[in-house]
Amino acid sequence: MSKNLSPRQSLNKSFLKIKPNRIEIENFKRSFITLLDDINEKESEEFQKNLISNFLKQNAFEGNYFINTKGRNDLVIHNDKTAKSSVGVIMETKQSGNNAEMMTTKKLNTKAFQELVLYYLRERITHKNLEIKHLIATNVYEWFIFDANTFENCFAKNKNLVKQFEDFESKRLSGNTTDFFYSEIAKPFIDEVVHHIEYTHFNLRDYEKFVRNNNPKDDNQLIALFKILSPSHLLKLPFINDSNTLDKSFYNELLHIIGLTETKDGGKRLIERNKENQRNSGSLMEDTIIQLDTLDKVGRVKKSFLYGDNYNEKLFSIALELNITWINRVLFLKLLEGQLINYHKGDKSYAFLNFDKIKQYDDLNTLFFQVLAKRFEDRNSDVSKAFAKVPYLNSSLFEPTELEHTTLMISNLRDDKNIPILNSSVLKDGQGKKRTGELNTLQYLFEFLDAYDFASEGSEEIQEENKTIINASVLGLIFEKINGYKDGSFYTPGSITMYMSREVLRKAVLQKFNETKGWDCQNWTDLKEDINQFVKNYSAGRREARKELNVIFNSIRICDPAVGSGHFLVSVLNELIYIKFELNILVDRNFEVLNDYEISVENDELIIEADKVFFRYNPKNMESQRIQETLFHEKETIIENCLFGVDLNPNSVKICRLRLWIELLKNAYYKSEKELETLPNIDINIKNGNSLISRFPLDSDLKSTFKKTKVSVEDYKQAVSDYKSAESKEKKRSLEEFLAALKNDFQTEISRNSKEIKLYNSLKAEYHFKYINPQLIEIELTKDQIKDKKSLENKIQKIEDVIEEVKGNKIYENAFEWRFEFPEVLDDEGNFIGFDVIIGNPPYIQLQKMGSDSDALEKTGYKTYTKSGDIYSLFYEQGFNVLRDNGLLMYITSNKWMRANYGESLRKFFVERTNPLLLIDFSGNQIFDTATVDTNILMFAKQKNEFKTLACMIKEKLLNNLSVFVSQQADKCVFPNSESWVILSPIEQSIKQKIEAVGKPLKDWDINIYRGILTGYNEAFIIDGKKKEELIAEDPKSAEIIRPILRGRDIKRYSYDFANLYIITTFPSLKIDIEEYPAVKQHLLTFGYNRLKQTGDVGARKKTNNQWFETQDSISYWDDFFKQKIMYPNMTKFLPFYLDDKGFMQNDKSFMITGNYLYFLTAFLNSSLFKFCFIDNFPELQGGTRELRKIFLDKIPVLQVTEEQNEIFKPLVQKCQQLRLENYPSHELEKQIDNIIFDLYRLSEEERKIIGYIEIQ
Repeated sequence: MSKNLSPRQSLNKSFLKIKPNRIEIENFKRSFITLLDDINEKESEEFQKNLISNFLKQNAFEGNYFINTKGRNDLVIHNDKTAKSSVGVIMETKQSGNNAEMMTTKKLNTKAFQELVLYYLRERITHKNLEIKHLIATNVYEWFIFDANTFENCFAKNKNLVKQFEDFESKRLSGNTTDFFYSEIAKPFIDEVVHHIEYTHFNLRDYEKFVRNNNPKDDNQLIALFKILSPSHLLKLPFINDSNTLDKSFYNELLHIIGLTETKDGGKRLIERNKENQRNSGSLMEDTIIQLDTLDKVGRVKKSFLYGDNYNEKLFSIALELNITWINRVLFLKLLEGQLINYHKGDKSYAFLNFDKIKQYDDLNTLFFQVLAKRFEDRNSDVSKAFAKVPYLNSSLFEPTELEHTTLMISNLRDDKNIPILNSSVLKDGQGKKRTGELNTLQYLFEFLDAYDFASEGSEEIQEENKTIINASVLGLIFEKINGYKDGSFYTPGSITMYMSREVLRKAVLQKFNETKGWDCQNWTDLKEDINQFVKNYSAGRREARKELNVIFNSIRICDPAVGSGHFLVSVLNELIYIKFELNILVDRNFEVLNDYEISVENDELIIEADKVFFRYNPKNMESQRIQETLFHEKETIIENCLFGVDLNPNSVKICRLRLWIELLKNAYYKSEKELETLPNIDINIKNGNSLISRFPLDSDLKSTFKKTKVSVEDYKQAVSDYKSAESKEKKRSLEEFLAALKNDFQTEISRNSKEIKLYNSLKAEYHFKYINPQLIEIELTKDQIKDKKSLENKIQKIEDVIEEVKGNKIYENAFEWRFEFPEVLDDEGNFIGFDVIIGNPPYIQLQKMGSDSDALEKTGYKTYTKSGDIYSLFYEQGFNVLRDNGLLMYITSNKWMRANYGESLRKFFVERTNPLLLIDFSGNQIFDTATVDTNILMFAKQKNEFKTLACMIKEKLLNNLSVFVSQQADKCVFPNSESWVILSPIEQSIKQKIEAVGKPLKDWDINIYRGILTGYNEAFIIDGKKKEELIAEDPKSAEIIRPILRGRDIKRYSYDFANLYIITTFPSLKIDIEEYPAVKQHLLTFGYNRLKQTGDVGARKKTNNQWFETQDSISYWDDFFKQKIMYPNMTKFLPFYLDDKGFMQNDKSFMITGNYLYFLTAFLNSSLFKFCFIDNFPELQGGTRELRKIFLDKIPVLQVTEEQNEIFKPLVQKCQQLRLENYPSHELEKQIDNIIFDLYRLSEEERKIIGYIEIQ
């Protein structure tokens, strides 16, 4: 039976939680009433169609999305505002009284549905549109809305239906009318799948009473309908609380107040200080910089070199860190303020972050450290009165940082400074017009924040104030962008972090319970069943059973080693809560489960519902209090026990901690009438350091340290646990001192017992015994002894260099000691066990651009290090190192490692050391909004490789449900070695294996492959037609050594674009006497003898034995240029090959093939089969360019043909090249060539269809 959903059931719950504003709803009501009033059932379908079009245009589509007819389609909505953009929604409209053709909830398979199927197939199959989002059938009153994914699975993936559709469109069937298609093709296929079809259905008549009455409360009944017909839903657009949707107005004005600006640098967006002539001394940043400079604070900062290479860099970086600290606190407090007002049903007396209460920076300092960091009873009387309703939070967020202690507090800023109001400011005057002029900086900040809504999440209501919502997810994106000022910010979209968390955590949880309980659960269903049985049969009762299961669950350790703003950890937190709910072990303090509630994660947000109403905390309701307490303490437990992060950037660490505190703040609850539950000190789980650099190996022995200090591993773990819950500053300081002393002992003891020190001492002792012993000084050494002495000296020097490198290189100043920083991943003996899960989006930085840091990383011994490689390769290896056995790693990174040369060492590492479980290649889809980088997701286990990787490529631009797509599209792939990893379906793998099996590598063919001509100075040797004519006119003999040339870029498929360029062919192998060509000699000398000579001197060409007038390359194969040859570029997106018999020369950016069977080879190399099977044999460079060097082409296996078979291709290739050169289309001829090649390889019809006709250019 097909599934009929209401509008509310169909909407994304995260989208449903966003309050529409009153203006939007009133506009919707007006257009709704106009539609109803204009309906005339006697009018034509065309009339109804226009009504619907106008109705949609009036509701946010007008001006943003083009709506019109297309072909035979009644109506379509485009994905953009132009008719040229792709179609996003296909609509079939019927006359109101046309009951015969319109579908009903009891009968979907009617003409209206059949028409939708036809229009969908035309758009999806014929036009290859991957961006269809929804399909709609309506008679104005009744609406049926289908998700395009349903049509994709039911119809586009049905090979028999698609074949019949294509035969119908090509008029190969007995009937060619649309009625024939509807009755003979569509109807039977729809009958087969109709019970799988899910759709949204509603009748506008059911909402008429809510639209026409004047009761504002009834307007809430329209919210779901308003949203179901919005562009956000119908076109599946990101919406305001999508964690990857930046509120640009908020972001830009916040940057303005801080004193920063965003700039573009290639494909990156960078955050920088304003240009000198655009700086406002009253902005937070400039005021901070002035105070730091005036008070000479930079030189007092410990390890100031970590902030930059010169004074100005340090000044900016220190100021930025201080500003991020202060803004973090302010934004957190704005969220807290919104939360308090929400808890007290809109009572504005709980507002405290405004210019009335805080008139100067010193007041803000007071709020930070004398209010939020102190209990009510410990506050000064004046402070207590001013901030009576502001709770104590305890968190280390409201303790001065070390940098603040060393440099400035926010109270050091000037209170009398103003800044100009931004031209596009959100601020309005009393008449509702944009404010202009200047404002006090602090006042500007508060009024700016107050213009947004920080408190309106979580209810299906209409927002009466016209304010934009700012939530924690949007703040996370803003933090990350401001923080990423050096290398550009690559903020991972919520859909990706949510998917990755879901996939890897379910495997980890399953594995944890199997290992701990000795179960053998193969899948999620098995695990749920075993848990239910365990709880049901537990001898000590169900509560105790749930308690034990929670202990096991909470022992999972998850780490992001490049944590950034903490987005991954927030997604992990939400997913772990949801998993507990799914497993029925999400429990309150009495270990009772949360019955009667539905919990889900949508748009990277935790959603809680009861009876289809979103949960809202009410402190005066006992059940509401129980739920809020449960969520707070479950989050607290998971954050404290399960989540860990490391980042090189101290600002990232601050932001990540803030994000996690905000997640707790969402479920903060009242312990008493005034007192909120305090926040834990989670800062100890998120640490600053270089994840890739450690002084001490993971197998270093800590036992002697524990023995000497008389501190046990359990004591260490308990101290860390006590720190997280410590409420007094004194206790925190005491624990900090204890932990610092213990870690110092670890370092001292490990250093003393390290392999390097032991070996060094051993070698020194041996050297001293053999060659420093006073008794041996007078004895002359033998040759063997001299050799041994020298060997010992070299070994000692090498170890001294290593020790000195660790001591002296500044990269080690920020080394992160995985060995002991997280006691949660040590066993009872102090041995390093490792994490259950490593997850994240490590940085993408080319190692060769990192200077001395790259050299230091090379010396650490990473097996995946390649000078031309990327730093994310090292993060894969380090992630593997800190995983426990059978642990899981899941990263999203650049996909270049799959095919690039530099990825060979990483591919080898994956094959030999890991078990790759899942690989998703996003191909050319841009996942990151601010970076032009092609990405993939890889998950591997730290276990023996089983060579069964689930893999798929994603070509769709916008995927709302990655899990469903991967489960439907992924296939098992085998990646057996370090050669390029190419994702192919089973039939694609079969075709490739079949082609390779009958082929012979080109290196074994009777052919030669040569590179084009390297002159060493093209400006002198390559001339245009005009210069050629001048030289020949001056000396006709010049024509003997001037030949036409094609550059790599000039070579096209079966063709070329001649740029009227020529080369002076003074090849050393020709032994030309330049005196015989005076005009050419004189031309060359105009560039200067010293520039042309080949001596390697500064300003000269590379050192060779050739003469000044000769090309740099000898070109011993010069006569091959005059033979028939295949020409092709060395780097190209398009894989073009041209068969030349005109004697063209070619430059060093191209290659040529000479020898036998060239007609066939030209046809094969230009064929769809070659592109299909072998495009990924050529490494992919930036921007999708492929590298066609000889070493790669040599390996391509090609079917050997006879001379007779070669002759078959001769007229076809010649004709094809003639057509191309004369700018006529050659597609049909190329398809004919494809088919002959298919015949030679004996491909089946299915195989031919899979390959198809591939035209890259």
